[in-house]
Amino acid sequence: IVHLGVASAQEFRERSLLPVAMAGIQNAKMNNGTDHPLIGFGTYKIGFVPASSNTANQPGHSPDQDPAEIIKEAIEVGYRYIDCAQFYGNEKMVGTAIKASGVPRKDLFIASKVWGDKIYEGEDAVRQQFERTVSDLGCEYLDLYLVHWPVPGKHVACYKVLEQLLQEGRVRAIGVSNYTIEDYQELQKEMKVKPVVNQIEINPFLYRKKTIDFFQKEGVLLQSYRALRQGKGLDDPRIRSVAEKHGKTAAQVLGRWCVQKGIVVVAKTVKRERMLENLGVFDFTLDESDVSTLDGMTTPDTIEEYRALYFKCIVRDTPLEKAPPEHHTVTLD
Repeated sequence: IVHLGVASAQEFRERSLLPVAMAGIQNAKMNNGTDHPLIGFGTYKIGFVPASSNTANQPGHSPDQDPAEIIKEAIEVGYRYIDCAQFYGNEKMVGTAIKASGVPRKDLFIASKVWGDKIYEGEDAVRQQFERTVSDLGCEYLDLYLVHWPVPGKHVACYKVLEQLLQEGRVRAIGVSNYTIEDYQELQKEMKVKPVVNQIEINPFLYRKKTIDFFQKEGVLLQSYRALRQGKGLDDPRIRSVAEKHGKTAAQVLGRWCVQKGIVVVAKTVKRERMLENLGVFDFTLDESDVSTLDGMTTPDTIEEYRALYFKCIVRDTPLEKAPPEHHTVTLD
């Protein structure tokens, strides 16, 4: 009887969240004139943990959960933008989930990213990886394909391959990820097609205003990974105070902070109730004092932590790890 009571309470909670979630995910407009959902579902560490991950051997879900079922459930509750990557090592499983969902391909927004090893190896490797990605995902085209990290001396050539795939109709849009202002300016000298997005970490604990302002002025839509900080920092009293003020959860406040700035949220959870909760960011507005509080949470230490991560990741899984190039000047605030 107790078990049934708990289950019923959870079902009631999910039903109460469902109307908000299914009310509709709002869109942002990309610079190619097409829409991009303002919230998507991240697939990192679902069913596979990359060997070179910062937290290798720490799966993102419990052993008794079917990873494909997690993705399928996210689609069932309303997510249409599915964020994938070669590095995540699970695109075949994601493809299985997409097929099982029964949602028509035209109603989904599927994105992927090419990893540093293939970027370093060059055009043929990038093309081969693209073919593997679309095969694994079970789709003939991608809505969005990104350069995952700006590998020194290699990322511009990689982006040119993405431009070719765009011209060939294999992808609907192309972009970049983890680019600094300087990386973009290097690409800008040779690109024929402006990136539609730059996916970077954005949250109140890592609010790089100069970088964000630059890309938004350029008309490049920003996507935020770790928008919800993987659950870390949700107990911060400043976030809790804003959440209580609006009758929302801390995660919803972080999501709203992004979308209110026109930034796409990539949210990841393996729990259905959290999937629904994370979608509930379109029915309230943060006021000026809320935004000011959240904008002021970044510290010099978090910027320096990101600096170290950036220089590690631009060469990760490439020969440059053994002989990294001299650190170039980058704007990370």
